[in-house]
Amino acid sequence: MSYEVVVGLEIHCQLNTKSKAFCGCSTEFGKPANTNVCPVCLALPGALPVLNRRVVEDAVKLGLATGCTIAPRSILARKNYFYPDLPKGYQISQYEEPVCSGGTVRVDTDEGHKDVRLVRIHIEEDAGKSIHDIGDDTFIDVNRCGVPLLEIVSYPDIRSVREASLYLQKLHQIVKYLGISDGNMEEGSLRCDANVSVRLKGAEKYGTRTEIKNMNSFKSVEKAIEYEEMRHIDILENGGTIVQETRLWDADKQETRSMRGKEFAHDYRYFPDPDLVPIRIDNEMLERLKLELPEFPNARAERFVQEFGIPAYDAGVLTAEREVADYFEAVVRACGDAKAASNWVMGEVLRKLKERNVPVTSFSVSPERLGDLVGLIAGGTISNTIAKQVFERMLETGDGARTIVEKEGLAQVSDTAEIEKAVQGVIEANPGQVGQYRSGKTKVFGFFVGQCMKAMKGKANPVVVNEILKQKLEG
Repeated sequence: MSYEVVVGLEIHCQLNTKSKAFCGCSTEFGKPANTNVCPVCLALPGALPVLNRRVVEDAVKLGLATGCTIAPRSILARKNYFYPDLPKGYQISQYEEPVCSGGTVRVDTDEGHKDVRLVRIHIEEDAGKSIHDIGDDTFIDVNRCGVPLLEIVSYPDIRSVREASLYLQKLHQIVKYLGISDGNMEEGSLRCDANVSVRLKGAEKYGTRTEIKNMNSFKSVEKAIEYEEMRHIDILENGGTIVQETRLWDADKQETRSMRGKEFAHDYRYFPDPDLVPIRIDNEMLERLKLELPEFPNARAERFVQEFGIPAYDAGVLTAEREVADYFEAVVRACGDAKAASNWVMGEVLRKLKERNVPVTSFSVSPERLGDLVGLIAGGTISNTIAKQVFERMLETGDGARTIVEKEGLAQVSDTAEIEKAVQGVIEANPGQVGQYRSGKTKVFGFFVGQCMKAMKGKANPVVVNEILKQKLEG
């Protein structure tokens, strides 16, 4: 029988605010356990929360970026449940009146555009962390308690593992472009739960769903959904019944396992937090935040094609990350040659960033210095071959391109007399190839160019080399 998978994702995005959602404690990752805490984090008697304004603004920005309806009034609620790492016994979240509702996220599939609808984007605080791998005891670290999150809930519009991955990647890109999160999945800045069910193709009714937790990478999301899809189908094909439950993804065993029965909204006994006033968002705030939105990847890529005349593929690569796009535009401003800038950023720069595992914002060659290097090539001062050597020296020494070229004598030779002497030497040393060329095998011309450049240690102006070679071989 032919089945299709039905997936809805709940994504928790940690905001990169310096302080927590309801107190002034630091959100810095990796600090010693239980040091980023205060009476509010620890739920000590008499401690009262105060909402961080930046959290609201970031929620509204994401809502605007995804076409949500922004509620002029929303409330914060208490979501009651009891975990060892939740000191209050409840989590401050939103339920009936979220700050953002509706909206879509567009993904580009092999079949074309697909809009995944959003149910809501709401504000909530993170819980702490239970640590089980130190001896036989369980330890609690509450540093993360109160760290601000946005929960992004989609409708079950996703119909394949690939679509789920593309949707998650697109949201990852959006939050990074907005600058509201670093999106670091390894550190838990972006976490994903998946609601998965299967049904016969053509059926309208959804199957019984299971929720998968504990996924902290794109690959984990893909593998977990794929595993759960196959598990559901296997149960149904053998006459079994799917149990609605929450399951954990075990990355080591590459399988899901049962965690607990699935909770429903009424299990959490939501009610408005009496210590926090309603959130009000007026038109003035909305208009101000709209002006702060960046140019998003699709629009920016289209502009790069129109303004700089580069291929759509290049524009897509260059705009995948906001910082890379900014770097590229700065290189263009410095050298005036968009295609050359694109080639260098997509080639040498991205290769080095991958090798060194650093973001472009930490790259040692500034866009202005790379633009200067590209300008030296365009002006005929150095060849492309020498430019790559200069680029490596720039990385090693921190010096600018012009300084390196002058210091190491790498300027391109355009002196016709000197080049003619080298060409003549190559021709005399290779009579067999000369005969081949003159008998009509013109492909051997590239051999002569290579030998001439080698003889001049890559410094010869290739245009002049080509001209003199042709004169000599055809004369």
